[in-house]
Amino acid sequence: MSTATETNKTSENKEPVENSQHFKERAERNRQKALLLKKCKIVCHPYTKSENGDSTNGKSVKTQGHRVIDSGGGFLIEENDDLEEQMLQITSEPAPIVINFPHCEECKNEFKDSYLLQTFDLAVCDTCRDPKGKHSLITKTEAKHEYLLKDCDFDKREPPLKYITKKNPHNANWGEMKLYLHLQIEQRALEVWGSEEKLLEEKELRDVKREGTKIKQFNKKIKQLRMQVRSSLYDKTSKASHTHEFGEDTYNANDDTYTHTCITCGYEETYEKM
Repeated sequence: MSTATETNKTSENKEPVENSQHFKERAERNRQKALLLKKCKIVCHPYTKSENGDSTNGKSVKTQGHRVIDSGGGFLIEENDDLEEQMLQITSEPAPIVINFPHCEECKNEFKDSYLLQTFDLAVCDTCRDPKGKHSLITKTEAKHEYLLKDCDFDKREPPLKYITKKNPHNANWGEMKLYLHLQIEQRALEVWGSEEKLLEEKELRDVKREGTKIKQFNKKIKQLRMQVRSSLYDKTSKASHTHEFGEDTYNANDDTYTHTCITCGYEETYEKM
């Protein structure tokens, strides 16, 4: 009887010792796992949520009967003692930010911002800006007359030309003026006409037509004056009772007029058919 009692006491004393050792080993494994997770610096995945709505990154979740750990990188890792071999180490250090600043087309130096870049999208720094020369402004009316451009060449052709608006200095009640960059207007004219030589040829041709129109209008006014003078002279010397009877019209090709003569008194009248 005493032997059985001693055996029971020995087993009772031995079991707590073994349980205590088992808990210590388990606690040590859990501590090592926790340290490993902390060391890996797992980055939270913005789309992974647990059942209560919280992020599950780096946490142990149960999927299809297996305990797994959300890596935060779009995949799951089985939870076991070989976690160190399967865990993907993701560093939390951000990538360096690289900013490419534009280079000036004139001096080739790098710059952050400028008036021409902001207003006309031209990569020229404020130091190289020449507002009275190369980078001067021109009104839309002047650009259309000097470079023979149409409205569609400003707004419809890609890319549309940028401009600024200012009040008309001649009359404040008139509409605002559109001011374009002279340099960009010249480039657009070359795109439309192909070359500077073709642009000059077209300008000369239009000038000739314009001069021809002016000369024709001048000659027309002279003809009207001549006919008025001839009519007034004849009215002073003719009799009030006489009525002219004109014959056939004769065309004058030199001055584009017609002439007919009275078959009774011989009065000759030159006129222009409208």
